[in-house]
Amino acid sequence: MRRSAAFVLAVAFTVAPFATRAAEPAVVIPPPAHETPDTTAGLQTAVIAGGCFWGIQAVYQHVKGVTNAVSGYAGGAKKDADYRSVSSHRTKHAESVQVTFDPRQISYGKILQIYFSVAHNPTELNYQGPDHGPQYRSEIFPQSEAQAKTARAYIAQLDAAHVFKRPIVTKTGTMQAAFFPAEAYHQDYAILHPTQPYIVYNDAPKVVNLKKLFPELWREKPVLVSEASRTN
Repeated sequence: MRRSAAFVLAVAFTVAPFATRAAEPAVVIPPPAHETPDTTAGLQTAVIAGGCFWGIQAVYQHVKGVTNAVSGYAGGAKKDADYRSVSSHRTKHAESVQVTFDPRQISYGKILQIYFSVAHNPTELNYQGPDHGPQYRSEIFPQSEAQAKTARAYIAQLDAAHVFKRPIVTKTGTMQAAFFPAEAYHQDYAILHPTQPYIVYNDAPKVVNLKKLFPELWREKPVLVSEASRTN
């Protein structure tokens, strides 16, 4: 994330710490009306993109049924899967999060409902908030044909219901794209730096909205990449 010095300074003087800042208005959306069954045994993965991966990762780290949420890059080649290259806007990568979940506890459709409602704004094409560039695009990278069908049907459902004021621009066509974990300093970033101005202003409200909209899925203690790697 390339944050201008002016932006960081402005945020530092205008926002309060995470614990005292009011959340931004949440977007209430219906769950998927139709979900194609995925017969994959055991844990499943979802790969999603929508702005800075710090915030999306933090959201899913607080979701019950998620066993790991890793920040990384998807959509491009392995040789370009590093922060410096992706930030150049010249790779095909999007800042993404790989969510590993137990389908016995949470469905892929519910993962997508959280994605569209609190994790990002799906009507913004190549930007989210202050972050601009194709690496911040809204995109779902289906890991199976069942996921692709569920995602496409859900987008059509939400657009038909005019849930958002503008059409959803989320891409879904890149099947089973390779996912490359981001550098270690990006992992668990929002959890480890809760008072960093960017996190307070842009990402902490997403976590607040998760707790507000999905109390039944809220997990107080987040699952950290550092802890998940020791148990796997």
